[in-house]
Amino acid sequence: MLVLPGFTAGDESTVILRRFLSRVGYQALPWQLGQNTGSYDIQEQLVKRFYTLTREHERKITIVGQSLGGVFARELAHQFAPHVRQIITLGSPFSSSGPETTNALVGRLFRYMSGMDQDQMREQMQRFPKQPPPVPCTAVYSKSDGVVHWSACLEYSGEQAENIEVVASHSGMAMNPAVFHVIADRLALPEGKWQPFNRNWGWRSLVFPAPERKSPEHANCYSRD
Repeated sequence: MLVLPGFTAGDESTVILRRFLSRVGYQALPWQLGQNTGSYDIQEQLVKRFYTLTREHERKITIVGQSLGGVFARELAHQFAPHVRQIITLGSPFSSSGPETTNALVGRLFRYMSGMDQDQMREQMQRFPKQPPPVPCTAVYSKSDGVVHWSACLEYSGEQAENIEVVASHSGMAMNPAVFHVIADRLALPEGKWQPFNRNWGWRSLVFPAPERKSPEHANCYSRD
């Protein structure tokens, strides 16, 4: 499995998550591309790295991506669907239509680090497919995110796509026990036998709120409650 960090972060931000995954029996690979600046160059490097991994590993690869890393995970799944087992996104604004879905300070930082202007940022966001890739997709989101608006992190629920709400901060998702539980549950599913996360089982209904469904009224506006 490949673990992708969020914007401005690197592999150090996913160390705790990857250690957890290793302890429960999975090979969790870092992305090895340094700081995620969101630039076109870093995206090209990621495509090359994933292509190399598909040549090195016979089995399909699960991709876990935090924030912008999840946006990139979906793009990889669209490009390399036969090689992807499933994707799990953590607070990833992949259905955003523009910079308005992010905190204004983060938006300014993204423009500075990626080298993109406002129009280029919008063009890139609109370039990424909004429909889920043809692999099992789990979108983990939080209404207390604080960086991106939760509505921009929702999948269109379907035969292989789901949304799971957690109570977490944006940056804290990669070290949140509830998120770890979701990831472990999703990874334990046999390949080819995907089924939605059962939040009504046992104690889960006390921890996981009833998830939202993606719908047209989600305005993708950071200022909405």
